[in-house]
Amino acid sequence: KAGIFVRELIRRAEGAGAAAFVARKGSEEAGAVVLRVPRLDGTAQLLSQARAGDGDLVWQQPLGPSVPDARAAQWCAKQVTFDPDLWIVEIEDRQGRAFVDEKIV
Repeated sequence: KAGIFVRELIRRAEGAGAAAFVARKGSEEAGAVVLRVPRLDGTAQLLSQARAGDGDLVWQQPLGPSVPDARAAQWCAKQVTFDPDLWIVEIEDRQGRAFVDEKIV
């Protein structure tokens, strides 16, 4: 369930000294999750959930490994128009960590 995953991710990030919060709450049961990780240099990393060919959860970088933070915000806003159940989680971490265990592709 998306809500449980998001709450655990926030606990993990905050336990490591980062700030994490829900920028947009989606469907508790089945919403997709997007992570936005702003960096100190004005760029951000965007990660969106996907399934690999074998069914495992992975994280895609839809705009590449690093984009201007304003572009990341625009992309997130556009995605909400397509998927009203979407969760957006922002993680502010000096080291730019996303705190996910799954593979980033």
